[in-house]
Amino acid sequence: QVQLVESGGGLVQAGGSLRLSCAASGRTFSNFAMGWFRQAPGKEREFVAAISWSGGSTYYADSVEGRFTISRDNGKNTVYLQMNSLKPEDTAVYYCGARRVPYVGGRPDEYGYWGQGTQVTVSS
Repeated sequence: QVQLVESGGGLVQAGGSLRLSCAASGRTFSNFAMGWFRQAPGKEREFVAAISWSGGSTYYADSVEGRFTISRDNGKNTVYLQMNSLKPEDTAVYYCGARRVPYVGGRPDEYGYWGQGTQVTVSS
């Protein structure tokens, strides 16, 4: 088991920035690849970014490439999502997921553990 807790969401104007954090506890954090997903009202959960267990490999959705950066600190059992140049269409609940394999994944069903989510709202 691994427990995940997201934080850092909030209300920001278009063009602004936010940094999300996901703190993990339980199993050895460095054994898990991590991902960020988001879900807007009435829509399915969609992939945002993922990072391998070492941090050496990252993967982004086309919609956030160049604006968002995923990183991790295995000493702090935390994964981050730095979000810059935010747009109203980035508004969603953002979820952190963990999968007990070393490499990244882009589908929600590849992740076995989830946090409770944190709301990000971007105003125009």
